[in-house]
Amino acid sequence: MNIFKSVKQFIIGKAHNPYDSSLFKDISLIAFFAWIGLGADGLSSVCYGPQEAFIALKGHIYLSIFVALGTALTIVVISASYIQIIEQFPTGGGGYLAASKLLSPTAGMISGCALIIDYVLTITVSIASGTDAIFSFLPASFLAYKLWVAALVLILLIVLNLRGVKESVMVLMPIFLLFVVSHLFMIIYAFFAHPLSMSVFAGNIHNDISQTHSEIGYIGMLIIIIRAYSMGAGTYTGIEAVSNGLPSLREPRVKTAKRTMYYMAGSLLFMVIGLMTAYLLYSVEFVPGKTLNAVLFEKMTANWGPIGYWVVGITLFAEAVLLFVAAQTGFVGGPRVLANMALDKWFPARFTDLSDRFVNQNGTVIMGISALIILLLAHGSVQLLVVLYSINVFITFLLSQLGMVVHWWQRRASPDRWRKGLFVNGVGLVLTVFILLSMVIIKFNEGGWITLLGTTALVAVALGIRRHYRKTFKILRRLDDLVAAVAIEQANNPSTPFDQNAKTAILFVNGFNGLGLHTLFGIVRFFGPVFKNYIFVQVGVIDSGNFKGADEIDNLESMLQTESAKYVYYMRSQGYHADSITKVGTNVIDEVEEIIPRICEKFPQAIFFGGQLVFPDESILSRWLHNFTTFAIQKKCYLKGVPFVMLPIRVDVP
Repeated sequence: MNIFKSVKQFIIGKAHNPYDSSLFKDISLIAFFAWIGLGADGLSSVCYGPQEAFIALKGHIYLSIFVALGTALTIVVISASYIQIIEQFPTGGGGYLAASKLLSPTAGMISGCALIIDYVLTITVSIASGTDAIFSFLPASFLAYKLWVAALVLILLIVLNLRGVKESVMVLMPIFLLFVVSHLFMIIYAFFAHPLSMSVFAGNIHNDISQTHSEIGYIGMLIIIIRAYSMGAGTYTGIEAVSNGLPSLREPRVKTAKRTMYYMAGSLLFMVIGLMTAYLLYSVEFVPGKTLNAVLFEKMTANWGPIGYWVVGITLFAEAVLLFVAAQTGFVGGPRVLANMALDKWFPARFTDLSDRFVNQNGTVIMGISALIILLLAHGSVQLLVVLYSINVFITFLLSQLGMVVHWWQRRASPDRWRKGLFVNGVGLVLTVFILLSMVIIKFNEGGWITLLGTTALVAVALGIRRHYRKTFKILRRLDDLVAAVAIEQANNPSTPFDQNAKTAILFVNGFNGLGLHTLFGIVRFFGPVFKNYIFVQVGVIDSGNFKGADEIDNLESMLQTESAKYVYYMRSQGYHADSITKVGTNVIDEVEEIIPRICEKFPQAIFFGGQLVFPDESILSRWLHNFTTFAIQKKCYLKGVPFVMLPIRVDVP
């Protein structure tokens, strides 16, 4: 076990101290780092988004100006809309929280499930595309290893994110900056090397429109533009990541988030319009085995000699690796959405847990494994993944915009800026409905149905989990009647003098509730006067719900002491010696493992107790969602040779 911990510490890093007053500042992101960690998704998609749009135009390249303008409008509208969501929900949550609070919990759940699928695909398509870019420079004999290299990169990113968001961003920052600087230079050079003649440019657009009209008519031309627009839609996904990742940002979070959004939207606008225009200036055509950006940069540097070769190589290397950086959006936003949904009982509660590095470890691992499975099933095909990509994010966009429209309409009687808010989010709603419908129609038969099927399946799982939790909690509420009974039964018997060598019952509890009291009464009923000492152990978990600042940690510790003191007071009033042990940490099992030896040393006659929920119709779901912590503690005790008694708590339907 010590070897395992040493290896884990070497790979992941040392545990953070939750009582460190500088912890929350040290692991949070300023706007610049947030732009890197959260904005790489949108920015990196210029490596394949404009290309897919350009190819979808089927040779009518000057129609790309309409695609570029439509993309720019979308970026501006969605960014403005999400700034209002950030202001409305300053603690984070993004589209999931907006739909949950402003529409309904079910609408929020659908939004969250769609966003989780989209984040998984963000990771997959970014890594697959980045690997394609790298292997385009290598001999064809190396292509057999491309998929395995992509899988290795994905595993490496999982490890980086288990170390912590800020550390992974710091590692990837030089690559991000290299991409921005190199592409900024190339786009500016393209405009200086080919001064734009508006009359010639307008004439080419007019000729392309006339030719397209003569071939397929205006309706056909509109369909081509919409299809190209939808195929390049990945260019402006990722904008929602800022509102989802608010808890990772430096205080004041709203101000930091808005500044991050400006960085993201501005850089994205420049890149999209710049590259699409550069394609036209250099009459770029698709070459098999090369990306359009590679063709563009090679044409631009054709007369530069050896310097041009290195410039192209460095620029495309930055593109390839930035696509790996873009996977960060999925690793940052995905676990956050999972945690928020787990807090609302749509997913297992363990997705709210933080590791000792204060990372959503379970969410990071599940996002990474899901992306790895999709990557292998798709054989790393960017063409297929791009079809699957970006449909789901517009489901989230639509629901969040609808929620904000409803919000502003309900506040129309107030004197605040509801008209401006309604206009911005209303335009966003109309735009996202149009984009979503066009993408679903166009991409459905090309593979889009797979994304919708996966989202539907995840929604069904979430509904099943929520239904099970609600049914269980309804049954367990009957046990809470014991709390009122205890308050009435208070006695004034003198407590037993403390005897260290007397039989001692060590009971693990989680708040002063019917569940803990049921287990306590079971000990008294089954063992009678055997135990003279009762020690109540309660571990407070720092999870995604309360990891918001040092004050929250203090509140958690105070709550633990208050709840444990109720058990102590009750048992002392019954004539027993009683005391409590409270601890705060990110993992109950690890904290308990540390406490056990100290308890056994102080109370050599100690026996540990826990309660197990017993369902009349045991299922895989009930086994997965309940009793995990109790059985894990029991195993730790057994490994140390410490007796642990599990008392059944039957949860029959009345």
